[in-house]
Amino acid sequence: MGLSDVAQQAIHAATGVPRLSAAALRAGLGPAGALEVLRISQASLQAAATHGRGEPGRTNAVRHFLWQAVLTARFGVEAARAIAAAQEQGTPNHRDSRVDEHNNEEGQQYGLAHAEELRAGPPAAAVASLVPVALAKWESDDLVWIRRR
Repeated sequence: MGLSDVAQQAIHAATGVPRLSAAALRAGLGPAGALEVLRISQASLQAAATHGRGEPGRTNAVRHFLWQAVLTARFGVEAARAIAAAQEQGTPNHRDSRVDEHNNEEGQQYGLAHAEELRAGPPAAAVASLVPVALAKWESDDLVWIRRR
């Protein structure tokens, strides 16, 4: 990976909050909804970093599943898809984006099927309740990752 690739990844990561917030607003969630999207995103990042480490790709796969399941349950699948698309916008790694789309879809399906329980309580609690589900999906190969060349 060259310096240009590293710079592109850093720029993409640094612009995540404005992209997600703007996508939430465009999806009609309003300022409070946009803040909730950021809280769900943060809780998903933290839970995946804590519980997903140790195997290549697991942290990223778990994060996308957790994130999209809770977003879908709380805001609907169309809003979750719009926010996911905003996250992938401008990414320098298109192979990774295809994998993220698969894991997002897994989360969206779960969020639709379990919306009632995932809407209850604060975002971090909803995310935390999904960690065992995400890890089981990882173990059963429902969540995927890409191998670096």
